[in-house]
Amino acid sequence: MTAPEVHEDVRGRRPVIERRLHPVTPLRRAWAPIAVVIGWALHDPDQAQRQLTRLTTTTLLIGLGVLIPAAALYGFLTWWFTHFAVTDSELRIRTGLLFRRTAHIRLERIQAIDVTQPLLARIAGVSKLRLDVIGTDKKDELAFLGADHARALRAELLARAAGFAPETAHEVGEAPSRQLLRVPPGVLALSLVLTASTWVWLIAALVVVPLLWMATHSLWTVLAAVVPLFGAAGASSVGRFVTEYDWTLGESPDGLRIDHGLLDRAHETVPPGRVQTVRLVEPLLWRRRGWVRVELDVAGSSNSLLLPVAPREIAESVVARVLPGVHVPSHAELSRPPRRARWCVPVWWRGYGLAVTDAVFAARHGLLSRTVALVPHAKVQSVRLAQGPWQRARGVADVHVDTGADKSVTARLRDADEAAELLRAQAERSRTGRRDARPDRWMA
Repeated sequence: MTAPEVHEDVRGRRPVIERRLHPVTPLRRAWAPIAVVIGWALHDPDQAQRQLTRLTTTTLLIGLGVLIPAAALYGFLTWWFTHFAVTDSELRIRTGLLFRRTAHIRLERIQAIDVTQPLLARIAGVSKLRLDVIGTDKKDELAFLGADHARALRAELLARAAGFAPETAHEVGEAPSRQLLRVPPGVLALSLVLTASTWVWLIAALVVVPLLWMATHSLWTVLAAVVPLFGAAGASSVGRFVTEYDWTLGESPDGLRIDHGLLDRAHETVPPGRVQTVRLVEPLLWRRRGWVRVELDVAGSSNSLLLPVAPREIAESVVARVLPGVHVPSHAELSRPPRRARWCVPVWWRGYGLAVTDAVFAARHGLLSRTVALVPHAKVQSVRLAQGPWQRARGVADVHVDTGADKSVTARLRDADEAAELLRAQAERSRTGRRDARPDRWMA
C-alpha cells in the first residue's frame, strides 16, 4: 500500500489524509482500452474480420505490443489519480485521468454501505464498497480495497453517519450481528424448480424449436430464437441460485444484514427506517409448502430482496423486525372488491384485496402468484384516486398510494364511496404517521 497524502482541511480543523485504492485496482482498470477494441469488433464483425485478414503476423505482434502496454499504463494512471479521504463531515472521492471529478458525499446522508466481492476479487483478497446515499440514483463505489480495510472503513463511515465523533468513530468497529436465519441450498433449489417462470421459458423453447425448424429449416434461425429462451430460463433458475446461494440474514444495531452469493459474495445492509414497502410473494406451487418470498422497496437503494424463500411464519417475524409493530394481514382479513367489479376484470378481480390497519396500508393482487404489499402510513408520500369510464359505470375506483422509493401500491376496484373515504382517511393517517414516526438514524 502506498503512503497516504496529507492535506490540511480547508477549515483548519485537522489534516485530511488522502488514500489510494488497493494496488490490484490497475488490473481492473486496464481492461478499458481492450474493451473498446472488443466492442468495435463485435459491433462490426465483418469489417473486423477483413481488417484481421489484412494484418501480417509482424503487424499483429506490433499492435499487441502497443495495445497491452497502453492498457497497463491507462490502468496505472487511473489508479494513481484516484484518491479518497474522510473529513469531519464528508467522504471525498477524486477520480479522472483527463477530466477530474470530485464526489462530496455527506456522511449524514449515507444510508447503506454494501461490501461485495466478485470471484476474482475474492481470490485477490480485495473488496468493493458501494454506497447508498439519500437523494442519488447512482451508487458511488470504492473498488478495490483490501478486505480488512474495506470492512474497517465501512464500520467507520457508518459510525460517523450515526453521529459518533471523528476521534472515536474508527474505534467503534463493526456492530455485532446475530444470525436470524439461513436459507438451506436444497430449499432454495427446490423453490426455483417450483417457480413457474422457469418452466414457462423452457416450454416456450421446446415449442418454438419444431415450429421454426418446419418453417425455415435454418439452424441459425432456430438458434437465434432458442438461445435467448434458454438463457432466460437459466437466469431465472441457475442464475438466481448462484446469486442467492447461502442466503444469511442477521440482525445488528445498524439494520438487517444480508450475506449471499456462490461465486460473487455480497454483504448488504437493509437500513433502518428507510424501507418504504414490503411485499410477500406467494407463487402457486409454493402454497402447499407454505413458502413466501419477501421483497423490499428501499428509498435510494437498489436492495430489493430480503428473503428468497422462507416459511410464512418466519417471513412474518422478519417483517415485524423491518417494520416494528406491523402485523401482516392474512388472506382472510383482506376484503375483496364488490362483485360488480367482475365486469371490469373478469375472473382476476378475485385476486384483489385490501386491509388498512393502524400501521400499514395493505393491498393484494394476483391469483396464481399472490402478492401482498405493505406500506407503512408514515412512508406514504401521496394518495390518488383513479376511475376510468368503465369503472365509473360500475361504481368502482382504484386508490394509489405513492412512496418515497418512486413506487406505488394500488387498491384496485374498490367501491367508489369506499375509495373516496379511503382517500381522505389515508391522507390523514399519512400525515399523523410522519409526525409520530421515529427518526431514520443508524444504530438508534
